[in-house]
Amino acid sequence: MRAAISHKFGRDYQLGTQPWLEHPTMPGRFIGNPSLSVTISQYMIRAGEAVMSARAMDEPTMKRLWEFAWSMDRKEFGLISRKRKAENPSEWAGFLLRKMLYLLYLLSMLCLLRYDEALRITWADITFQVSYQPAQFRVKLELPFRKTHQYGGIAPFYIYADPDRPWMCLLQAFAIWWLLAHERHRDLNGFIFHKKIGTLDSFLECFRNNLLDISVDPRPYGTHSFHWGRCQFLHTVRGWSFRKICDWGGWAENFDNPGTIFKYLLSWNDNPAEAREHYMNPNRPGCDPCYSCGRTCHCG
Repeated sequence: MRAAISHKFGRDYQLGTQPWLEHPTMPGRFIGNPSLSVTISQYMIRAGEAVMSARAMDEPTMKRLWEFAWSMDRKEFGLISRKRKAENPSEWAGFLLRKMLYLLYLLSMLCLLRYDEALRITWADITFQVSYQPAQFRVKLELPFRKTHQYGGIAPFYIYADPDRPWMCLLQAFAIWWLLAHERHRDLNGFIFHKKIGTLDSFLECFRNNLLDISVDPRPYGTHSFHWGRCQFLHTVRGWSFRKICDWGGWAENFDNPGTIFKYLLSWNDNPAEAREHYMNPNRPGCDPCYSCGRTCHCG
């Protein structure tokens, strides 16, 4: 409800997404979005609806999901009764649905997309491209819609292979799902993702079941987990600057809400990356080797 009201004030009344605050040079006059005032936030907390951010999806969890998907036998399950679900919880989905879900996870995470934006993508929006100087293969993704660009002007995403991190390789995920989809449908001219996950409730059910497959508590996670996770992955693992992250995510036009990028990069609900006792420890254990230079130090 609050999100709908915030959108109404921000979009229809053009009040933006800044918090509702008193004007610094004009006492008595307020600026910003009334729905984002401190008073309303305090009321929601008193009412038992504390605003809780989703935990960011991290690379180790994505790797475990990827490994579990490939460990599945390639068999499909028909309609599953409640009794069968209760007796065999792991049989909530088959191989194809799991591979489709993984593509949706990775696409949302790597391209900083919202759940509804990813679901609107069709095969016509995907172009497989080959460059011969040097020999290179890539995918060009042209989004038909973005919440931040509702009147067009959406920059395309260019996706390359990541052989060092196959669990984070979106190009590979696209290629695998293209082959699997071709086995079932000769002509691919519709939406990439099946209608089975077309609603928020159905997607969250599948996502939570998927996390339970790898013994991860699904309660802290939500649809924004991939959005948050990619910002942190790009900054802490890839070493991207804030400007580059904003440009990739389509946020670099006006920077009308600079707090958004910080909110994505840091949340109290995230898994700690390192034990506090090792922050200043000169002999702390090394991290995973860099795939480019091989270094294991923490200064990258």
